[in-house]
Amino acid sequence: MKFYILIIVLATTFLTSRAQLTTAKIFGDHMVLQRNQVVPVWGWTEKNKRVTIVFDGQDVTTKADDQGYWKIMLQPMTEGGPFTMEIYSGKDKLTISDVMLGEVWICSGQSNMEFQLKNALGYKFEQKNSPHEPIRQFHVPDKISLEPEKDLSGGQWIKADTNTVGDFTAVGYFFAKQLAEKLHVAVGLIYSNWGGTMVEDWISKDALLKSPELGAATAALPGTWDGLTARVDKHLKDYAYGKNPVTNYTANQLAAEPASFFSTWPKGNAPGSWEWMGFYSYRGGGFMQRTVNLDSVEAQKSSVFSLGLTDADLSIYINGKLVKNGAFAANEQLKLPVGTWKAGDNNLLIDLLSAQKNPAWFGTGITGAGNDLYIRFADTSINLADNNWRAMPDFARPYHIDFLPNNTGYLLYNAMIAPLIPYAMAGVIWYQGESNTTTASQYRVSFPLLITDWRSRWNQDFPFLFVQLSSYGGFQDSNAGSNWAELREAQTMTLKMPNTGMAVTTDIGDAYNIHPRDKADVGLRLADKALTMVYHQPGFTESPEYKSADFSGGYAVVSFNYADNGLMAKDKYGYIKGFELAGADHKFYYAQAQIVDGNKVKVWCSKVPQPVAVRYAWTDAPLDANLFNAEGFPVNSFRSDNWKGLSDDKKFE
Repeated sequence: MKFYILIIVLATTFLTSRAQLTTAKIFGDHMVLQRNQVVPVWGWTEKNKRVTIVFDGQDVTTKADDQGYWKIMLQPMTEGGPFTMEIYSGKDKLTISDVMLGEVWICSGQSNMEFQLKNALGYKFEQKNSPHEPIRQFHVPDKISLEPEKDLSGGQWIKADTNTVGDFTAVGYFFAKQLAEKLHVAVGLIYSNWGGTMVEDWISKDALLKSPELGAATAALPGTWDGLTARVDKHLKDYAYGKNPVTNYTANQLAAEPASFFSTWPKGNAPGSWEWMGFYSYRGGGFMQRTVNLDSVEAQKSSVFSLGLTDADLSIYINGKLVKNGAFAANEQLKLPVGTWKAGDNNLLIDLLSAQKNPAWFGTGITGAGNDLYIRFADTSINLADNNWRAMPDFARPYHIDFLPNNTGYLLYNAMIAPLIPYAMAGVIWYQGESNTTTASQYRVSFPLLITDWRSRWNQDFPFLFVQLSSYGGFQDSNAGSNWAELREAQTMTLKMPNTGMAVTTDIGDAYNIHPRDKADVGLRLADKALTMVYHQPGFTESPEYKSADFSGGYAVVSFNYADNGLMAKDKYGYIKGFELAGADHKFYYAQAQIVDGNKVKVWCSKVPQPVAVRYAWTDAPLDANLFNAEGFPVNSFRSDNWKGLSDDKKFE
């Protein structure tokens, strides 16, 4: 009996240890393969085993290596389908159904590329018509890794349909729809994004280390999770306390402090997640404080206190007195009696005992928005939705670090790009940059490095099309400077690289929402560039770009590329807005402008008799910039000078 048991055990061990025939997860039912290119297909089986692929008239065999890895190169094929792919290895067989040959594009970047169609303008129409569109998407699952991964953690190809298309990348979908219509082929989108991420997250460690600009900072990064934990913890405490030792505050102590006590705390804002207040990856409780200045009349009245959608467990103190403790329901209005407030500065302290419950991903912070955050008296109200708050983690309570891509570089390349290589594709569309605005000047190096790195990994100089940052945030002049304008400039400079293209979107943004809902125009502008640059179709145009400026006679005369058919002002009175001039003192003034010779602009200002520099749309949200070419594309923001910017000294860490 023992003999037979031994035989069964040995047989079971053999069967479970034998590698089953598999492909990389990027291959599967409903996939789109790139037409007119050699198509690599790869996977794993038993070591040294022969593998055969039968597909579209091709019958190709190879041998797995001593690790069981195999790769077969299918010769170029024209568009068409649906086809079936059969893969054999010994007695194992894989069948992949409903395969199309068409155009494959990687859609990558941060949240504006991640932005789903169901949240975009025009979704209902697209949902209704999506079954007629030959568009398919593969969503790469979010994952970070310290080392390059051999395969993705999951994912599958999905056909656009009424029940699925809402989860497609909105920019990618509109891009693909235009390509499918003009090229009459199926379009496959490989959707690999992570909101809030920096460009360095998407570059390989090797490329970062070899960069003269980024190598030293990359080499200093810890190579283990424990090392990263210690690094992030130190960064959090340094940011919170500077050179001072960590102090374990109590709510009762802080509630009794005068408002001036909090002036050294890091600045915060409401609404907002602590993720974007300098406490990246921190998961725990803490305090938010705001000074509320009232006159003697308001101080003698009852009031209503609201935090909008905030639904965390919290304690609220006003001038040392506890007025609320425990669960705070979303849109709850806390009634405060006469005597709660005093004339002058009041100390409003919120002890955040938990993360937000809905949505759970928000983490620590206050979620209410706009006019929903307020103190309301009988005849007036104070809006609390501003950046006049202070924030401080409570390190005395249990907390943990939730690792995210921006804790170091290259984590997303390792887990979400490396496993895709060398999948055959037409090119990349990219929407990212918001998280690099503080290091905008260095983006001139890091962004081209990403493009070069990816191209070298694929061994292909594929087209790389990207979206320039839209309009978001405040409106300031050039004397205050603009990180967002400097990032747009870095993106424009990247166009010096061959086979690159850019969509200007400052006219279709939302100054109050970093995620503008008009994604159709963004996708269409990218598609127009692809149809011209990649597919060589006539009839498409792009945004005018600064060419040169001639300073003489007290004027600046600006010339543009891509304005052959003329310029126009989108203004019912015909006035051009958005220009500034400066003299040798580097001080800028708003300037008047006029179109001359059809495609040039003459700029002048009485306060600048001898201009030496001209700028256009040089602000975070250039809402008044209204210069377009005759085809309706906005003129790209620019400056003629190279004077020191806000981000020149800020570097990747």
